[in-house]
Amino acid sequence: MAERIVSLLPSSTEIVCAIGLRERLVGVSHECDYPADVVGLPVLTEPKLDPRGTSAEIDRRVREIVQEGLSVYRIKTDVLRGLHPAVIVTQDHCEVCAVSLTDVEHAVACHLSDNDVTVVSLRPNRLDDIWADIRRVADAVGRARQAETLIGRLLERLRRVERTTRGLPRPRVACLEWLSPLMAAGNWLPELVHIAGGTSDFAAAGEPTPTITWEALADSRPEVILIAPCGFSIPQSQADLPKLAAHPAWRSLPAVRNRRVYVADGNAYYNRPGPRIVESVEILAEMLHPGLPRHGGAGLVRQSLSRPAFGHSESPAGSANSRLSPLPRIFPFVALLLQFRLPALSFGMPAETGVQRGNPFDLSTGSRHCKLRDLSIPEFIELAVS
Repeated sequence: MAERIVSLLPSSTEIVCAIGLRERLVGVSHECDYPADVVGLPVLTEPKLDPRGTSAEIDRRVREIVQEGLSVYRIKTDVLRGLHPAVIVTQDHCEVCAVSLTDVEHAVACHLSDNDVTVVSLRPNRLDDIWADIRRVADAVGRARQAETLIGRLLERLRRVERTTRGLPRPRVACLEWLSPLMAAGNWLPELVHIAGGTSDFAAAGEPTPTITWEALADSRPEVILIAPCGFSIPQSQADLPKLAAHPAWRSLPAVRNRRVYVADGNAYYNRPGPRIVESVEILAEMLHPGLPRHGGAGLVRQSLSRPAFGHSESPAGSANSRLSPLPRIFPFVALLLQFRLPALSFGMPAETGVQRGNPFDLSTGSRHCKLRDLSIPEFIELAVS
């Protein structure tokens, strides 16, 4: 069994911990944040650009770096050398999602040549690939039995959601993974939508995330819109929403007219292909079918966005979402994409507004306060919405 493991992906960090090897994890990426006790481990990666700003600003910075033939991340080779890992887990799914396999192999050859190091590379495109990646990590660290137990539990939860949503109306869903330019979710997201009881038309399961036009979005007539930009915290997504809502086509969308627009923290769930991808399905089912009983996952944010209210919202200092988000892992010219992180949310109205209690998704545009529900935090966090 591997004694010292380095994980360069948030998803693989969760996999290592889920199969019971947290104590053997000695180093992580700058984006790894779950389970909470991995924060504080030696960090081996960092972005080469400023991850702050709107989706358009970050898109431009990434484009400039890639066009120069540079990688978006760097490996801290001095830290890597000092950790003496036996196993390094990385990815070759997308070179703007995390450090590339080429960079990792180069670092091992140059700085760990005297060590017997196993490099495990993950490449998830569909749900089945996620289960295969769990097995791949487990085989490398001697935990195959634990991996099968974990996968069995995850698949049973998916089957439970499928049984619950079978026979229910299937709304048309538009999942937006980037806002400028508009990008619709691909890879495993269409499968999540199907299991949760919806339909998604922009990409087939396993296909790369496509860039779409506003005309295409309008023509699809989405009944539900899920906004989950890759790598963004909720406040970062909120900063982009006024521009989204200002587009002439926005108010014509059925989801907007019927107040079925949601913002989720895709960084934790939808874009992180690890064990918590199942919670993504459970959350999505609750969103598509609000009358269903809660599955125990965190909620989402619902907002009609008929007015530019989100530009001034802030998380309370010290809350789970007040820290700076990691670099978003999306680039419009790279038709690969994705990965990884953070808890999702649920906004409710004040009791005096008369909205039915117990439904975490009801929020009118007249509400002055929203409640952020993060199940890793024991109480609700108040977010002011101007």
